[in-house]
Amino acid sequence: MGANNTFDAIVVGAGHNGLVAANYLAKAGKKVLVLERRADAGGQLAGASFDGQAYPPLHAGGRLRPDIVRDLDLARFGLSDADSVDAVYTSMLPDGRTLSLSSKPNDAKTLESIRQFSAKDAGAWPEFAAFMDRAAAFLDAAYRTPMPRLPNIGLAEGWPLAKLAWTLRRLGGRDMFRVIRAMSMSAVELTEEWFESEELKAAIAAVAIHGHTLGSMSAGTGYTLMHNWLNRGGVAHRAPAGGSVRIAEALVAALKSRGGEVRTAAAVAQIVVDRQRATGVRLESGEEILAGIVLSAADPRTTLLGLVGAPELPPEFVWHTRSIKMRGSQAKVHLLTDGKHGIPAGTVAIAPTLKYLERAFDAAKYGELAERPYLEVTTAGDVVSIHVQSAPYKLRHETWDTARARVEQLAVDTLAERFPQLKASVRSLRSITPVDLERDYSLTEGDPNHGQLILDQMFFMRPMPGWSTHLTPIDGLYLCGAGVHGGGGISGAAGRNAAQAVLKAK
Repeated sequence: MGANNTFDAIVVGAGHNGLVAANYLAKAGKKVLVLERRADAGGQLAGASFDGQAYPPLHAGGRLRPDIVRDLDLARFGLSDADSVDAVYTSMLPDGRTLSLSSKPNDAKTLESIRQFSAKDAGAWPEFAAFMDRAAAFLDAAYRTPMPRLPNIGLAEGWPLAKLAWTLRRLGGRDMFRVIRAMSMSAVELTEEWFESEELKAAIAAVAIHGHTLGSMSAGTGYTLMHNWLNRGGVAHRAPAGGSVRIAEALVAALKSRGGEVRTAAAVAQIVVDRQRATGVRLESGEEILAGIVLSAADPRTTLLGLVGAPELPPEFVWHTRSIKMRGSQAKVHLLTDGKHGIPAGTVAIAPTLKYLERAFDAAKYGELAERPYLEVTTAGDVVSIHVQSAPYKLRHETWDTARARVEQLAVDTLAERFPQLKASVRSLRSITPVDLERDYSLTEGDPNHGQLILDQMFFMRPMPGWSTHLTPIDGLYLCGAGVHGGGGISGAAGRNAAQAVLKAK
C-alpha cells in the first residue's frame, strides 16, 4: 500500500468535534485524514437546502469554546467569538403577553419584561444571571479537565482534579455550594429557589431540558441548565455571523491550511484491528487506509459495536457499551415562508408553564407525541425552524412513517396559535424526525448528544464508568465525539480533549 494511503491519524466523522481534533493534530505536525460518510463536512453543523433555499443546520446556534477559536486561529478563517451577539429569548404566553429575556444581568428591557409578572423576580434576575455565568464558567473548566479512570487515580490524574477543585472553591463558599446542589436538582426545584412567577420559571426550565429527554421535574436538569447556558452563551441561542454553519466551514478551511485532508462521501465500514490495535479503516468502497492512530467522532455505540465489533472487545465492556442511554426525542420542522410569518428574531419558545413542559415530557416518556408540544423556534430569513422537543425515537402505537405528518401538523398548529399569519406564509415544509437523525446523521436513536447528559453519564462516567479518558480497549483507538466527557452541544471540548490525550500519549 502506497505512502499516499498511510496517515499518522485518521478521524472518522467530520462533525465539529472530529474537525477540532483533526486541527489540533495537524497543528502538531501530524498527517491527518478526516473521513465523512455524508456529501458535506460539518455533521450536525452541515448546511442543507430545500426548494432551492438554504436552511439552518440541526443546531440553531452554537459557539466553539473561545480558547479553541484562539488555539486554532479560526479568526483567520472567518470565525470569531466576537461575531456572536446576545440574542433575545421570548416565551409566548396563552394570554397574548410575552416574556423576553437577555442574558445580560442588568438588561433594562429584560427587567421590565419580568416585572410585568413579578417585581420580586425582576429584582432577583441580575443575581441569577450572574450566578449562571459563574456556574457555566466552572462547567467549562470541568470540561477542560481530563477525567481519571476511576477508581485508580495517580498523581498525574489527581493534579488536574485538584486544580478543578480549586476553581470551584474560588467561586466562594455560597456559590460553591449552589453549584454542587444545583447539578443534582430538578429545574423546578432550582427555579423555585430563585423566582415566584410561573412564567419565568417555565421559560428557564425549558432551556434546561432543551435537547434532552428529560422533564422539568427530572433530577439533574439543574446540570443540563448549566450545560445549555454554557453552550448557548446564555439563555438564547447565539451563533456567529452567517449562522452556525460557519463553524464547520472555518474548521475545514483551517485544517486544509495545515495540510490536513477531508474526504466526503467516504463512509467507513470498519475500523481495522490487528492484535488488539487499530491499524486503519476500511471504507464501504473496499478501500483500506492505514494510520498509526484512529479517532472516532461517531457515538460510542456505533464506533465500538458497529465499526469495531463486539468480538474484538471484552464482554463486560460490550455490556456497558450497549447500556449507554441514548433516548432521542426531538424533531425539526423547517418552513419555507414568504417572510410574513410574524415571528421575531432570536429564540422563541412555546413553554408557558412548568406543568405544560412536564406533560409534554410525559407523552414522550411513554412513546407518544405530545398534543401540546414544547417548541423552540428560530428564524433565518424566510426559513422558520421549529424544534419539537416531545418527539420520541421509539413510538408506542405507530411508526415515524405515519407520525411524520402528525408532528408537522402539531408543530405548525401550535405555533400558529401565537402567530395567526404563519400558515398563510408557508410555501413548503421539510421535517427531520428522530429516525431521519439516525439514518442521515448517524445519530443512534436520534440522540444528538451521543448519549443523554444525565447524572450517571456525566464527567468521569461518560461515556461509561472507567473509560472517561478517550481510550478504548483497542490500542490506538480514541473516542472524540459528543458521547465523551466535554461533549454535547457545540463547544468542541470533546475533540480538543481527545487530541490532547493522543499527543500526550505519543
